[in-house]
Amino acid sequence: MGHRRGATSLSGNRCPKAEFPHNSVLLFPDSIGRGRGRMLLDVMMQRRARLARTSTSKSRQRLFLATVSPFAMTAPACVVAAVLILGRALDPSAQETAREIIDRVDRILRGESSRGVATMEVVTEHWERTLTMEVWSLGTEYSLARITAPRKEAGTATLKAGSDIWNYLPRVDRTIKIPASLMMGSWMGSHFTNDDIVKESRLVDDYDIEIAFEGSRDGTDVWEFALTPKPEAAVVWGLIRYEVRKDELMPTWARYYDEEGTLVRTLTFGDYRVMGGRLVPARMEIVPHDKLGESTIVRYSELEFDVGLDESFFSLRALQAGDG
Repeated sequence: MGHRRGATSLSGNRCPKAEFPHNSVLLFPDSIGRGRGRMLLDVMMQRRARLARTSTSKSRQRLFLATVSPFAMTAPACVVAAVLILGRALDPSAQETAREIIDRVDRILRGESSRGVATMEVVTEHWERTLTMEVWSLGTEYSLARITAPRKEAGTATLKAGSDIWNYLPRVDRTIKIPASLMMGSWMGSHFTNDDIVKESRLVDDYDIEIAFEGSRDGTDVWEFALTPKPEAAVVWGLIRYEVRKDELMPTWARYYDEEGTLVRTLTFGDYRVMGGRLVPARMEIVPHDKLGESTIVRYSELEFDVGLDESFFSLRALQAGDG
């Protein structure tokens, strides 16, 4: 975390719009491969322009298939492509069901309001580190994550309040507004992104969702969903595949692909247990597929819901106070 270029010091709750020079990206190392973040953003804009010009569902299907490299397409991805080629469409009730399931999964660790304590273990090629953090959320618009250990990192925090997202660096007493271009950057050097931590993007808002598979795998009944970006969505993933257990609506894994159909990272869920009165996955692991042997694991030790927070809790003053 030694790079602090482009940081803007703020002293009040009303903050000027910060200007970030190009090298300010060093604050948030690219977690999806060197140079890939900028490439994906460029591709995203091109895709939006092309999709905006396609007026029929068939032409959009052909455009999607054209973006998938035949050399990178895995067997399950071929299934998704075959579904599109055959023009399979869910009836309105099934389509709504798919959307509702993903929405429930997307909210599973949040509730109306929540508070939790978790550890994050980061393994990279050159170093390893473990962080402990406390997290709070209110609906989908407000969240706060603050590191409590180790001591040298304690107080470092990330706040989302509405459409604004901020980082606080207590060692230099600086608050930085995170621009949209850095949402896919690494959070605290981990393989989780800023967007993963504060949930700025929502799957049901940004993606069209279809059932790609329904049946039994390893003795468990599951759905596999294929999520493709909506034309207007400011996202970088070209495809997300999400598996959910049918009996408990628990997520098992999510796989994230770039616009060329290349698998970039896999998020795996596990250690299902009752916390705060509901069943949740207490363990999540992200593995980047372009960095052999690297991973980040998050384990929840405490999690409670409906804790009586309101919007005033999620302020810049609270972000900087470090006392929750």
